Formats: sequence, C-alpha cells, structure tokens
Amino acid sequence: MKVALIADVHANLPALEAVLREVDRAGAEAVWSMGDQVGYGGDPGAVIARLIDAGASCVLGNHDAAAAGLIGTEEFNHLAATAAAWTASVLGESTRAWLRGLPPVAESDGWQRAHGTLHDPTREYLSTMRAAEHHFAVQTARWSAAGHTHIPMVVWEDGDGFAITAPDDGATVALDERRACVNPGSVGQPRDGDTRASWALLDTAAGEVTFHRVAYDIGAAQARIRAAGLPEALALRLARGR
Repeated sequence: MKVALIADVHANLPALEAVLREVDRAGAEAVWSMGDQVGYGGDPGAVIARLIDAGASCVLGNHDAAAAGLIGTEEFNHLAATAAAWTASVLGESTRAWLRGLPPVAESDGWQRAHGTLHDPTREYLSTMRAAEHHFAVQTARWSAAGHTHIPMVVWEDGDGFAITAPDDGATVALDERRACVNPGSVGQPRDGDTRASWALLDTAAGEVTFHRVAYDIGAAQARIRAAGLPEALALRLARGR
C-alpha cells in the first residue's frame, strides 16, 4: 500500500492543496496526518474540510488541542498563542468537535502515529536523545510516524543508541530491521530553510519511504494570514522556511 505521510499543515490551504495534488499523482491510497492541522495559518476551517474530503486519518496536535479548548496556551509563545486564540474564535462548533475527537495516538497497518513522541504525544519533540529514549520505550510497533519538529527526518533505534537520517528532496529511505520513527516534515510551515511544503510517500510493500518537497503559492498563504489580522511574523516566516 502507498500512504502519504503529512504533518503540521497549520491552516495553510495553498500548501495542502499543492501536496494533495502530488499525493494523487503518486497514487497514494491513504493519507495519514501527524497533527497540527490548524494554528498559525489563515484557513483552519478550509484545511480541515479538505482533509476530511481527502479521507485523511489525523491525530491530535498541540495546536489542534488548543483550538478545540482541550488545553490552554500557557506554554505557547506569543505568536502561537495569538494564532490559537484566533483559530478558536473562527471555527464552528462542529469543527471544534471534530478536533476534540482526534486521537492523540493512532495505529494503522502496523504503524503507530502521534504528533510528538508516543510518550507525550502533543508536547514532546522527538529531537533529542532523551526524547528518543522516551519515544521508543513505549513504541510497540516496528515503525512509527510523528511530526511537531517541522523538519523531515528518520530516527532509528540503533544498538544501544539512536541515529538520525536527514533526507533530501527525492531521497528514498529503506526501512530495515531496526525500529524507526519517520517525520515527513511540515506541509504548512517548514523550518529547515526550504520554503517548499514537505511530505513523504510510504510504500509498505517495498518497505521504503520517499521524501518530497513541493512548491506552492506562498504569497497566497501570506495574504490569508494578513487578511485574518494575524501577526505579520507568521506571514514573513513562510518565505524564510524558518
């Protein structure tokens, strides 16, 4: 089966549409979203509607939880808290209920999925050795997928430690006997210096994941942020990939 792995759409509809066009061309049979469907961007309702239309299987991210009223924003920075408050104010109750119904952890076809680590699904970034220890201590499947860092990578359980693969656009990573966690990077707000939307295609039959970058209309996404009255920094960062 071919599965599109996406994460951190962050209410960026132009980026999501560009990725889903590539997903269709690649012949993906399913879409798994690793959380933060909303937050930062100007099209939260439209993004959720598009994900539902695409049949995406989504997990709960911290921005989703804040917009749904499940958590406060005390641990958010000012930009994130401002965007979360605006997002909550514009979403209808049925959409907020959809967000509240998202599971923090899901399992599909032998893969476990969360936004952050499996140990702390909506808060902990899988970006340190300590976080990797936490994550793999509770990973029961051979493979998992996560988001939250906005950077594409594969984290491997390697002997007594951990190893990280940072794949370039078009790189295919073979999944071997080691346990691993795949992060497809961010659709809506990349933070690795590459402004293009990031996603990955999992081929379960071949046992491999191919990472992709897709150009999209950044100006359109920035215009939606400005039209919403959100902080200018949220628009500017899309053109920086940071």
